[in-house]
Amino acid sequence: MASLVGVGLLLSGCLLSGCGLESSAAPADDGPITLGFVNGGSTEFHTCLQESIANTAKSNFARLVTANSHQDAAQELSNIQAMIARHVDAIIVQTVNTNALKSDIAKAKKAHIPIFLTSVSADPSDILGAVVVDLKAVGKLDADWIEDDAVGREVQVAVIAGAPGAASDLLVGGFAEGLPANAKVVANQPAMFVAAKAKIVAADMIKAHPGLDYAFVANEEMAFAARKAFDAAGAKGVRIVTVNGTDEALAALKDGRFAATVSNSAKDTGELAVTHVISLLRKEKVEKIATTPARLVTKANADTAPLYCPSDGL
Repeated sequence: MASLVGVGLLLSGCLLSGCGLESSAAPADDGPITLGFVNGGSTEFHTCLQESIANTAKSNFARLVTANSHQDAAQELSNIQAMIARHVDAIIVQTVNTNALKSDIAKAKKAHIPIFLTSVSADPSDILGAVVVDLKAVGKLDADWIEDDAVGREVQVAVIAGAPGAASDLLVGGFAEGLPANAKVVANQPAMFVAAKAKIVAADMIKAHPGLDYAFVANEEMAFAARKAFDAAGAKGVRIVTVNGTDEALAALKDGRFAATVSNSAKDTGELAVTHVISLLRKEKVEKIATTPARLVTKANADTAPLYCPSDGL
């Protein structure tokens, strides 16, 4: 997992009462707009999303208060409550669990502070808006690639999922539903978006299923760890399909470590989130629910893949 290295561009500040809040700003009543951002974890996606939100907030003269829930639904609710206590104008949430959102949204609504979601959505009447990634469609794009690659063959597929309860469930669901009849899922296990866990899971899977043909891995950090485990077991022929579209993954596509990935730019998601929140708060005409574009990337088109993470603070 990537640590939150380099995220402090706009986010240095005090740590508040054990909630993990960091502030780049004075209290909300000192400025026209103060946004809260509750991040869900510290994978590369979360890191790049936070950098993008921070950069976009700064360029739009908005203050930003941040917190990290570390894949813990209870911490997420605590972070929401802390944001409410800061009297932010709106809270952007990258949730760790879609079920946990019910309590989060209820708390914020009671305090008359709107919530804006990233990656997933909720009842539009309950939230300010959302920038969604159609995660089921993302998973299906990887499944479609396997369908094309495995045509005419009976193949075995493994799934290394992320953390149950939110994005991973949607990704895996879309992938599993999109697989052709000749592709059988022989193993499916979560690795919590932790590379070290993914390496162990992959090693166990290839030991139990030495004839494995493909592995769907719910993010690229885990995919790199899985690749090492497969290679160490002499299973270099296992073709990995994954998700994100980072620079490191594009290089892995080119040298054959990965077969395919799906670009869903964290940079784009962060930019859309901040600009839409500001527009919606100002009652401007803008989509309530926007969508981050997703695109299948292989060796053939890796050179034209979208930028995944902000570059040099931009």
